[in-house]
Amino acid sequence: MAKLKATIIGAGSTYTPELVEGFATRKDSLPFTEFVLMDIDEARLKVVGGLAERQMRAAGFTGGIVLTTDLNRALDGATFVFSQVRVGKMAARISDEKIPLKYGQIGQETTGAGGFMKALRTVPVILDVAERMKRLAADDAWLINFSNPSGIIAQAVLTETDTKMIGLCNCAINMLKEIEKTIGTKDFDYEYVGLNHLSFITSVVKKGGSENLVAALSGKAGQTMKNVPAIDYDPALLRAIPYIPSSYLSYFYTRSRQLEKCMKAERSRGEECVLLEESLLAQYADPNLSKKPPELAQRGGALYSTAAVSVAEAIYGDKGEEHVLAAKNEGAVPFMRDGDVVEVKCRVGKEGVKALPVSVYNEYVIGLMQAVKSYERLTVQAAVNGDRGAALAALLVHPLIGDYDTAAPMLEEMLEANRAYLPRFFE
Repeated sequence: MAKLKATIIGAGSTYTPELVEGFATRKDSLPFTEFVLMDIDEARLKVVGGLAERQMRAAGFTGGIVLTTDLNRALDGATFVFSQVRVGKMAARISDEKIPLKYGQIGQETTGAGGFMKALRTVPVILDVAERMKRLAADDAWLINFSNPSGIIAQAVLTETDTKMIGLCNCAINMLKEIEKTIGTKDFDYEYVGLNHLSFITSVVKKGGSENLVAALSGKAGQTMKNVPAIDYDPALLRAIPYIPSSYLSYFYTRSRQLEKCMKAERSRGEECVLLEESLLAQYADPNLSKKPPELAQRGGALYSTAAVSVAEAIYGDKGEEHVLAAKNEGAVPFMRDGDVVEVKCRVGKEGVKALPVSVYNEYVIGLMQAVKSYERLTVQAAVNGDRGAALAALLVHPLIGDYDTAAPMLEEMLEANRAYLPRFFE
């Protein structure tokens, strides 16, 4: 990796300044010589890319900075490719949120029917990126993806291609930061097990100690993401599932309450994000602005630049660090298949990513992970092949859906609403 080139696909995202800040703070340990910012929306790319360039120059970066709408140009010679695409933009997200509500189902960007439809749109696009990387990128290139739903996309890329790829999310790093604040130290070991947005911290042990603190921390150290409505968990629930859950599990634990919140909300989360992004983009366009504005924290991407850039740094520097990532299981979680992508603690270095063995879990975790993984496998099959049968089966096996009389008409309406992005389903 003598020459380091970073490519950001979907660089018109309002998240980009968060990611670029991570590069700026690590410019010595990750000595990139070129940054390429790529997006199909030229107007947004100009605004967001302009701020990104000012950020990098203010940090002392003297290398090349390229803005382009040409994916091949962006991938040519790339060492690290960071993907944050949103196929269909916010209009598609809002559709994903609102159509399920008509059928009494939760509409959410990554969970349930909304996440399913986003996966159908996004998987083919990221698979195309992965295949182009094999032809155009550096021989040792890595794809680091945080396009949602991150776990399903990782399942697709790592089973359908041989591209070196990491699925990333900021959920784990935020949960661990909360634990650090709660127990007053960063010197602790932990076990983390699950799928993306379906995960648990099952063990927390202070360095030099032996007591698992999870039971005491459950309900106190949870991190509520900006895009997940906060819900307090009853003590009985915390006793039944004695781990620290990611905030997305509230959609499974308290489905009726979350559905009611969605139904009563004046605006969907996507509609809120449209208003927030309008304000952010207006600030980004200011030629005197050279750092991310505080308002970006409301967008929900806290610490994801830390997560993304630190993983690249661990690979480049061959650090052998531990990070929570979406990676191939390969025996780490004994009740999942070797080829399944799971979200667990992994060791990361020059040779790649190795999922570390997990030993703490219970029957609830086993059952939920296996059911949702079946949904993910079927969703990949549907996305890759335009397979309506697999699509319907995916919805029927998902714990949040399951009912044919609801799933079948909902699927047809959502497919039709996304016809422009799903040519394989309409051939």
